[in-house]
Amino acid sequence: MQYWLVKQEPEEYSWDQFVRDRGTAWTGVRNFQARNHLRAMKRGDRVLFYHSVSEKAVVGLARVTRTAYADPTAVEGDWCCVDLAPVRPLAAPLCLDAIKADPGLKNLPLVKQARLSVMPLSQAEFHRILELAGTPAA
Repeated sequence: MQYWLVKQEPEEYSWDQFVRDRGTAWTGVRNFQARNHLRAMKRGDRVLFYHSVSEKAVVGLARVTRTAYADPTAVEGDWCCVDLAPVRPLAAPLCLDAIKADPGLKNLPLVKQARLSVMPLSQAEFHRILELAGTPAA
């Protein structure tokens, strides 16, 4: 199993809407590094859902339900998307300041490459974020 974090502006597509929809195609990624991360995702991988810009907090846990396929929103280029489904909200949102303050998360791509919208996490980073948010991993 692999672990990931995806970022979305809550004003564009929030965790609550994601839950209401019971999942979504994660489309619109137009960064080559993020695209490559989408291509590496496997069915069943765990994904943290992060509200960017206005909230700057990890808010939920999701899973990959379909591996990479052609992004239907792409007019041109070799872009892909994956399907994600919500698992559960975090017990408490974990804000970026708390993530930055934790020494075990200092190398997190969210801290090092703030503009990247899809990023891998190590198993330890993933579990540490859940622990800080008071959310069991199971």
